[in-house]
Amino acid sequence: MFIIGEFFQAMALLVHGICTILYWLLFARIVISWLRVDPYQGVVQFIFQVTEPILAPFRRLPLQVGMLDLSPLVAFLAIFFVRNVLFRIFMTLAYQFGVS
Repeated sequence: MFIIGEFFQAMALLVHGICTILYWLLFARIVISWLRVDPYQGVVQFIFQVTEPILAPFRRLPLQVGMLDLSPLVAFLAIFFVRNVLFRIFMTLAYQFGVS
């Protein structure tokens, strides 16, 4: 049972790590949108390719206030919610299976 608990703890840490990376990539995309950068640069393309699937569903919602796009803010909140829910579920399961 201890191994199952360690697995759930590892899953919790994995979810936390992935969500933290997504936070920083979204933040980088926001900063890039304010600057004039070459959109064909490798790093910029990577950031856009990773963050676009996250932002696309929120862009379908009416989140435009003038020229201000609030979809990244809503994406931050969604990632925060998903991270906290999944992290707590996995950690609760880990403690139930014997991780201290």
